Amino acid sequence: MSAGVVGDSEFRLFQELVYREAGIFLAPVKKALLAARLSSRLRALGLESFAAYFHYVVTPGHEDERVRMLDCICTNETHFFREPAHFDFLTRRVFPEWKEQAVRGRRTRSIRVWSAACSTGEEPYSLAMVLLTNFPPGSGWDVEVLATDLSTRALERARAGLWPIEKSQEIPPEHLRAFMLKGVRSQEGRMQVGPLLRSVVRFERLNLHAEHYPGVGSFDLLFCRNVLIYFDPASKAGVLRRLMGHLSPQGYLFLGHSESLAGSPVQARCVQPAVYAPLPASPPLMAAS
Repeated sequence: MSAGVVGDSEFRLFQELVYREAGIFLAPVKKALLAARLSSRLRALGLESFAAYFHYVVTPGHEDERVRMLDCICTNETHFFREPAHFDFLTRRVFPEWKEQAVRGRRTRSIRVWSAACSTGEEPYSLAMVLLTNFPPGSGWDVEVLATDLSTRALERARAGLWPIEKSQEIPPEHLRAFMLKGVRSQEGRMQVGPLLRSVVRFERLNLHAEHYPGVGSFDLLFCRNVLIYFDPASKAGVLRRLMGHLSPQGYLFLGHSESLAGSPVQARCVQPAVYAPLPASPPLMAAS
């Protein structure tokens, strides 16, 4: 069989492997997409068929290639300040609430934000710009943004923080001036993340399909946008349950505009489209005296 064609039996093997490793369900219509994205790995390894590549990937000792395979499968399309209504919600409602609560002693001046499935970094850097504008250095507030993704290739690009200058059109002018650098000489025609953004954004590889997310802690804001659409109901429910376990009681969960908690076992109240807050904890029942 030609290396450019994935047979039905081979597709099922990859389908089960990708689901087992990442919780991503590849529908049968994705067979051509799978072939297109994995062909480069077959060429790199000198393999003549997708069956041979599958056996290579699952062979003990080839775990790094399994990560590369998942890199190829992942879709990494994103933009700066994607879904502007979410950023407007932060500046109009959330940040003023936090400032008032801090004045009243009802919250600390520490802010932790998680950008799950951060792709090539546009989302966490956008969040950092908005946070540092409203809680600038020297104001007494501590800001931290954790950005995670399954794809090591996407994370490498995110850490580099380097884009064609055309991407600057996605960034509000005041943020562009304050936080981004314009390339000169060998970097002409590009823009790069400035040092202030780098100081608050931290990138790590994390598989949302893993049973636990050790060491990540609790967050005030949790962005997991436009990724749940790749999971089937069972995987989606597990991811949402784990994510909510890392959201502070006063925190907010942000999903993509086409995503919701409908049909999910997770209990939360909808604050505005695709924005959720945990339900208040029920008071303990009083035993009869």
